[in-house]
Amino acid sequence: MGSRASSLLRDEEIEEIKKETGFSHSQITRLYSRFTSLDKGENGTLSREDFQRIPELAINPLGDRIINAFFPEGEDQVNFRGFMRTLAHFRPIEDNEKSKDQNGPEPLNSRSNKLHFAFRLYDLDKDDKISRDELLQVLRMMVGVNISDEQLGSIADRTIQEADQDGDSAISFTEFVKVLEKVDVEQKMSIRFLH
Repeated sequence: MGSRASSLLRDEEIEEIKKETGFSHSQITRLYSRFTSLDKGENGTLSREDFQRIPELAINPLGDRIINAFFPEGEDQVNFRGFMRTLAHFRPIEDNEKSKDQNGPEPLNSRSNKLHFAFRLYDLDKDDKISRDELLQVLRMMVGVNISDEQLGSIADRTIQEADQDGDSAISFTEFVKVLEKVDVEQKMSIRFLH
């Protein structure tokens, strides 16, 4: 089956994806095999419904937000390249990558790109700020009915009060980064992919 996956992906494509995402050849072919097994329409793209069949996403309170991150604005399908680009945010940063001084673009799995990805999960209306309502919506998704609305409101208010430095009652990306400066985002936003 692994040979079938690599035969459908041209070597040039694999090389381009390796350069863009940092995944190894074997990781790309393994993920391509997984991609094609999820592709129920067998058309080389995944729909939101295809993603919803992944058990780990189905039970994740932020599953819908994570699924949405795979789809460019206004699109309802994602091809393999887009799939890999999004997954690359979750690729662990290897020790040899930390010391690289590249003149090229910042790797998709850099701390900054991981933080941008996480910020977009909260910024539901895409206005580059996390409002109290957006924070409440995400908190509600995460805790369900286990906490009262009053308690959630209190948590949201406290979070914004602690993070908001410019007094606009919202959290900007800069403020988001500042709040998370001591958090090991690289570790928390990494999925171990088989080599």
